[in-house]
Amino acid sequence: MLITRHAEARALLADPRYVPPPVRQDGEPGTLAWLRSRVSRFSHGEVHAERRRVLTAVLATLDADALRSAAGELTLERGGDWRDVPTAVLGAALGFDDTGRLTKAVRTAATGYLSGVESPEADAAVTDLIRLAGGTTPESPESPESIARISLLLQAHAATEGLIDAALGHARTRSATFPRTDPGDDACAEPGGQVDGLLDEVLRLDPPLQATRRVDRRTGAEMVIDLVAVNRDPDVFADPGRFDASRGATPHLTFGAGLRPCPASRHGLALAAGVLEALLGKGHG
Repeated sequence: MLITRHAEARALLADPRYVPPPVRQDGEPGTLAWLRSRVSRFSHGEVHAERRRVLTAVLATLDADALRSAAGELTLERGGDWRDVPTAVLGAALGFDDTGRLTKAVRTAATGYLSGVESPEADAAVTDLIRLAGGTTPESPESPESIARISLLLQAHAATEGLIDAALGHARTRSATFPRTDPGDDACAEPGGQVDGLLDEVLRLDPPLQATRRVDRRTGAEMVIDLVAVNRDPDVFADPGRFDASRGATPHLTFGAGLRPCPASRHGLALAAGVLEALLGKGHG
């Protein structure tokens, strides 16, 4: 069943009857399938609650403002070559030392992390990530904390880079600037506020993840939430098809809602904002 209305989507995301589609549990250790069976995103119930607790504890050690600054600085250091910057910055903050090796492994493993499409290359990349994670903490490389760190990097990679790509596209369409729809709107007067407004509207109108799925635990029926449609619901958003970076924060559902909102939304936005401030503020892109 396809969900296209905002209220229906919110109700579904708040209902414990609906859970993420199951992933296979028989993957060989060190493979993509094995990793997907051990992360918060693809679990539910008490297992999900414990894994999310660990993930939240890891996130609590990260300073979003510091991530934003570091992402901007690294983008400038690279002369505007921003690809893999979010992964490198987040990886360094999570304690990974070899960020060159890390970004390559994350880029390869992330291709199938959300979709579940397996490949020998993705499996090898996951194995490498586990080895890298084993050097960051005194725990086993298969510890919940290490798995949480790896999952944060994989979840952030495609989504954050997709968000930056979309934001750059909208910015270029508007002469690569941050136009103020309302000249008297002080919320967009500072560069940081302008970038934040741009990202808010990109998340609503052009989300990097365009659909999310749930399964009815009783019947097995799959429910697909069309994020593009629900974020343009005219009952919630005025003039929903118009891109307006001066809207500010809106109740879009790109980061989820209800029982399982994205725990790292603030951190992902900080990484994207830092890159965009460097690119658009300095004329790169």
